[in-house]
Amino acid sequence: MDSGFSGSLILILFIPVTFLIGSIPFGIIFTRKSGIDIRQTGSGNIGATNVLRNAGKLPAILTLMADIAKGAIPVLLCGYIFADTDQATGEIFKAVIGLTAVLGHMFSVFLSFKGGKGVATGFGVLAIYNPLNAFVTLLIWIAVVAVTKHVSLGAIIAMAVLPFFFIVQKASTVSIVFAISLAALIIFKHSSNIKHLIAGTEARFGEKDDQKN
Repeated sequence: MDSGFSGSLILILFIPVTFLIGSIPFGIIFTRKSGIDIRQTGSGNIGATNVLRNAGKLPAILTLMADIAKGAIPVLLCGYIFADTDQATGEIFKAVIGLTAVLGHMFSVFLSFKGGKGVATGFGVLAIYNPLNAFVTLLIWIAVVAVTKHVSLGAIIAMAVLPFFFIVQKASTVSIVFAISLAALIIFKHSSNIKHLIAGTEARFGEKDDQKN
């Protein structure tokens, strides 16, 4: 069997597995002992920020680490499985798998195709795909949150500038398209936060958030 064909076949089989991994709602799993349904609490988001506000530090940390892992692990496995492919093909495969993990988190099969905003999972993907840009993106997020106290604004700004890092580095077309796609997905999922930010009703870090998405 042609190696290119077999590689594509493996990728096709790996995509639904990755989507299922991305779909695991860790925010719900780690808040069950708190006796709350995180989807009905605070902002209704299943991510670590809403978990922190309503269930405490430990569930939030566990949610954050698990959401990062479900983005990082599939891309890491993809790099291992397709280690023998050429660089261009490897970039395409990792980009596809990474975006699939993020889509799984955003549109979970376990939550009637609803889900989180993809920030932690997207960071996990980016950390494996391009560690340097992941680090710079994290620094920007930290800086914005430190100044504004808005977690969502930090994510929006960090994602908005992400594609420019790849462009400045003269990355491949595949990498630039990947960065634009990742940024667009995450910013799109923050549309309700953008409305709250404009209205001045977005909760700051450490505050309770009663705004439903």
